[in-house]
Amino acid sequence: MRAGTGAEHPTAAPDGGSAEPGPLSYDGLVQQVRAAELGPDPRTLRIAVAFTTSQAVRHDGRRGGYRNEVLSLRLDRAVGSCAVEPGALPAGAVDDCAGADVARLLEHPLPAVRVAALDAYLMHVRPHTPENGALPRPLPAGSSLEKSRARARAVAGLLDLAPGRTVLVVGVVNSLLEALRARGLAYIPCDLKGGTTEWGEHVVTDALAALDRCDAVLASGMTLGNGTFEPLREHALRTGRQLVMFAQTGSAVLPRFLGSGVSAVCAEPYPFFWLDGGPGTVHRYGRTGAAL
Repeated sequence: MRAGTGAEHPTAAPDGGSAEPGPLSYDGLVQQVRAAELGPDPRTLRIAVAFTTSQAVRHDGRRGGYRNEVLSLRLDRAVGSCAVEPGALPAGAVDDCAGADVARLLEHPLPAVRVAALDAYLMHVRPHTPENGALPRPLPAGSSLEKSRARARAVAGLLDLAPGRTVLVVGVVNSLLEALRARGLAYIPCDLKGGTTEWGEHVVTDALAALDRCDAVLASGMTLGNGTFEPLREHALRTGRQLVMFAQTGSAVLPRFLGSGVSAVCAEPYPFFWLDGGPGTVHRYGRTGAAL
């Protein structure tokens, strides 16, 4: 799973009320955290544990495989994460994070560290709970492929589109494409690596060039780490089209943009579905009438 290319209006809260306005931009959110406007001063909070999780996947019945690597930072009970290209983190990056205060890591030269630190802070001050707007969706126990498909259905259900519409999928996940096909939706797969999907479909590499050909965008949280989230968010604001995010990277970050370009979020904090065969949970934001 990899990603290609991410203002302010109130949005309906799950209880029918009005949620707080989102920040004007990703940089605006970071500034709010630095200024301690959303919680404790980040200079007073230290990361206790920093670690990476690396996986190689080849599901039964699928002709291809892939690799994932994720940087995670532990702040008290919270864990913030950012996916990276396998092997991209330099030696010493994890050691550099352990024991550092969040404010320093928000200014770290590595984008993945900055995103993981922001995610950990926001998970700490606003965890995924119904009180904070999250609607839990259980994932059943099963094989890695079964759980991947269950998560894909949870994500695809957040799109409010009729059959025949076209979705730009930024960050190719074959189970997600499969779920869109089951709903009768067309899609344009986009990923920085290019290549082809499980069904031999061409994967484009420039998400922005494909935006005008689509009715909605479904994008991975990895767009936060590679700096391409803001153009997608700004496009959604300009056009009024849906932008639905599925997020292991920045799962606590992206709900902050509901009503600010982001329509809905399927948030999946660490530990991710592919780490355990038992039951799990994802947290959905933004559409109370989403398909089950």
